[in-house]
Amino acid sequence: MVEIEQTIMSLIVFGGNAKSDAMLAIEAAKMGDFEKADKQVQLAESALLEAHRSQTALIQGEARGERTEVSLLLIHAQDHLMNAITFKDLAKEIVELYRVK
Repeated sequence: MVEIEQTIMSLIVFGGNAKSDAMLAIEAAKMGDFEKADKQVQLAESALLEAHRSQTALIQGEARGERTEVSLLLIHAQDHLMNAITFKDLAKEIVELYRVK
């Protein structure tokens, strides 16, 4: 059970990091610092990759027949991750809008 909770917390942490990095990318683009904006987008993508690895571990466990109890924390983690993915995608578009401005 502790392992599942650690996996869930990693989804939340990496998702939060990705969202923060995406926000920093937008702020950098707004200031015209596209090198920093690109770096922050890369950091967001790296954080999401780590979150995806945690999510995949949960999915593979279920595929092996290991039941994962659906908890409010797990739902929150999935929600956090999906919002971070959406935010990163939008940040990439916003950075590009500033770039061509």
